[in-house]
Amino acid sequence: MRRRVVITGMGWVTPLGETLSGVWERLLQGESGVGRITLFDPTGFPTQIAAEVKEFSEDRLPLGPQHWRYQPRHTRFAVAAAAQALEDSGLELERVDPTQVGIYLGSGEGHQDFFRFCQMVVEALNEEGQLDLARFHRQSLQELNPVLELEQEPHMPTAHIASVFNIQGPNANCLTACAASSQAVGEAVEIIRRGEAQVMIAGGTHSMIHPFGVTGFNLLTALSTQNEEPTRASRPFDRRRDGFVLGEGAAMIVLEDRQLAEQRGARIYAEVVGYGSTADAFRVTDSHPEGRGAAACMQMALDDAGLKPEQIGYINAHGTSTPVNDRVETLAIKKVFGQHAYQVPVSSTKSMMGHLIAAAGVTELIICVLALQHGVIPPTINYEEPDPDCDLDYVPNQARDAQIQYALTNSFGFGGQNIALIVGRS
Repeated sequence: MRRRVVITGMGWVTPLGETLSGVWERLLQGESGVGRITLFDPTGFPTQIAAEVKEFSEDRLPLGPQHWRYQPRHTRFAVAAAAQALEDSGLELERVDPTQVGIYLGSGEGHQDFFRFCQMVVEALNEEGQLDLARFHRQSLQELNPVLELEQEPHMPTAHIASVFNIQGPNANCLTACAASSQAVGEAVEIIRRGEAQVMIAGGTHSMIHPFGVTGFNLLTALSTQNEEPTRASRPFDRRRDGFVLGEGAAMIVLEDRQLAEQRGARIYAEVVGYGSTADAFRVTDSHPEGRGAAACMQMALDDAGLKPEQIGYINAHGTSTPVNDRVETLAIKKVFGQHAYQVPVSSTKSMMGHLIAAAGVTELIICVLALQHGVIPPTINYEEPDPDCDLDYVPNQARDAQIQYALTNSFGFGGQNIALIVGRS
């Protein structure tokens, strides 16, 4: 028999705040964390809005703020969320064999020193206005900070968390775009199921609100350009949706072998019962038009959990607010759930938080757990004009009371990655 895996701790840093209860209340109130970009001057971009983390309290970081002065935003977010999750779990790490505790994250790349890089390019231009590469290389060796260069690597948050908390077990990071942290959770669950660790910290972190990040997504025409009303720009499943809103943040959960959790008297939030992972094998920027991979991963998660579609009481949709994603996800849900698709509530909390990219999946998994715990489903805000291609119950604009036994969350990434996770009340 495979081991059962439960969630005993949760923590996050989001555009709506940093505490579980505070963020949850804002979600239920339908508040938006979207506003004009302040991390840099976005003038000239078609998109000038994002969901930024505001007033991040660095005093909560282990070892103090000074220790993290060279680490980028996403690493600081990750360490703070991990510390919160571990504290929430009540797990005393010194009582556990450190080789039996691991980390699996879905973390994005670190911060690019964009403005210093541009300045160095300008300084390396010769008299004809061409780049003198030899001069640029000499400047690079003299002026760039080696620590900052190292911190660009996507695996660095896992390394820092391992070092701070003396975690010596399995340590991995995946970067499967918007599906990354959901995949990290699923793979961490599998590690515990196989008996390779007793405890796993799983989650994700990302911050792409910088000129390179906004440039890339604007070139892909993936972002909303509704700059005049930022809080109304993310409108999943609405007929007037025109793209997603970029967000940032981190979220972490503590996963444990259920037997260990029960032995130590831990509070168990929920059990992770189903995990599905597929690829569209189609285009890197478009979902398969028939929802092939999306439907397959949901069915795989149901099979893994041993559940029927009718047992799912809530779906937290990937729901990005792009024209293609929302239509294809709706189609995929109907393929898997049949007539029950019209009875199961589906909502997209990206309407309030924006899209946290690599950190999105685990953030939305925590929301599913809180929905199970509190018997309330958060809404999809800004849902005003129905789309004939999106005809499910999207819990429009108002939270809804509902007693839920099982919830499913979807994460679909550029490149065609698809992840579905199912959690159940414990």
